[in-house]
Amino acid sequence: MLLAAWLGWVFDSMDATLYSLVQRPAMAALMGPAASEATVGLYSSIVFSMMLLGWALGGIGFGILADSMGRARALTATILIYSLFTGLSAAATNWWTLGLFRFVTGLGLGGEWAAGAALVAEVWPDRLRARAGAMLQSAAAVGFFLAAVLNLWVGVYSWRYVFLLGALPAALVLFIRKHVREPEAWERARQRRDGDVTLRQLFSPRLRRDTLVASALAFVVLLGLWGAAAWIPGAIRELSAGDAARLDPAGGRRLLVERASYGIMLLNAGSLFGYLSFGPLADRLGRRPAFLCYFLGALVLFPSTFLLSRDLFGVFVLLPLVGFFTLGVTSGFPIYLPELFPTRVRTTGVGFCYNLGRIVTAGGVLLTGYLVGFFGSYAKAASAVSLVYLLGVGILLLARETRGAPLAEE
Repeated sequence: MLLAAWLGWVFDSMDATLYSLVQRPAMAALMGPAASEATVGLYSSIVFSMMLLGWALGGIGFGILADSMGRARALTATILIYSLFTGLSAAATNWWTLGLFRFVTGLGLGGEWAAGAALVAEVWPDRLRARAGAMLQSAAAVGFFLAAVLNLWVGVYSWRYVFLLGALPAALVLFIRKHVREPEAWERARQRRDGDVTLRQLFSPRLRRDTLVASALAFVVLLGLWGAAAWIPGAIRELSAGDAARLDPAGGRRLLVERASYGIMLLNAGSLFGYLSFGPLADRLGRRPAFLCYFLGALVLFPSTFLLSRDLFGVFVLLPLVGFFTLGVTSGFPIYLPELFPTRVRTTGVGFCYNLGRIVTAGGVLLTGYLVGFFGSYAKAASAVSLVYLLGVGILLLARETRGAPLAEE
């Protein structure tokens, strides 16, 4: 079950990252040569926001369905959706068709994570649950790395080929259908359930505070991820523009693709250690202190990397540390969120909190696109958005500590 959820999240992360890597050449081609850099940046952020909105709605909707029809069934459906519509993104003819395909892709991306996180939490024992959750989230580093490799291999030829290869994970559903069964905890909860699962249950007096605090934490982390870290390829291309201009067009294009891909690889090399470190840290210090350590690290390192580094070499040196904190902190959610909700509404709660934050994040990504035009720089815009981690430090004061507590079934 861990392997199935891990692979689902590998390809989920890969398909989600592909747009970050090809957004500049894809949108420039779809908008036409007359479009300014500011216009390309704005419409890139609109398409990005459409994907995030789909991701949010899919996470909430499939979270409810996974509590009703089962975690494994929801996992299968969502992987098919995000794989097939990533492949269809290769056929986009203008910015809004690409946005539509990315929106539907997002439906699958959001639903897969909620089902997989609940699946792992419910089958691993309490003493190992945090480490299993961190291991699950480490799949994101592998997915980001695969996306960078795909872009490096075929992105130089066409951004459409990158999206087309993103359809390959659909084959994973064959493995899931054959080897993954529903958790026993979910089967017991289904037999006891009286009535349908609804979002209203998350706002009962018992769960309301956890729901609101967890949603706010998700907003902070996801805005830091998609409003700042996801724009790193654009910042690297920006810093490399002078070197590319000294080459012929084909050579310049290859240089930009290679440097953006290498930057993502370095970012995710560090993130892998960040993902795997969160579980032991959360077991030793607690869930809240672990989040605090990562927030403070991200708050310092992100703007330092892009505003204080004198050249691209300095950025590349610091990118693994940026990845450790800004991406590694997401390991907290497959650990912390399932611990806040009882089995009967676990994926509903996990999906809602993680993805309500994503809905607000979609607006934050539009802000990043606006700031690109305002500052005239991807690096400055993303660094400004990274200040959101200050808000996360304040929200942690309201969060409930769950270290050492068993999963609630009622």
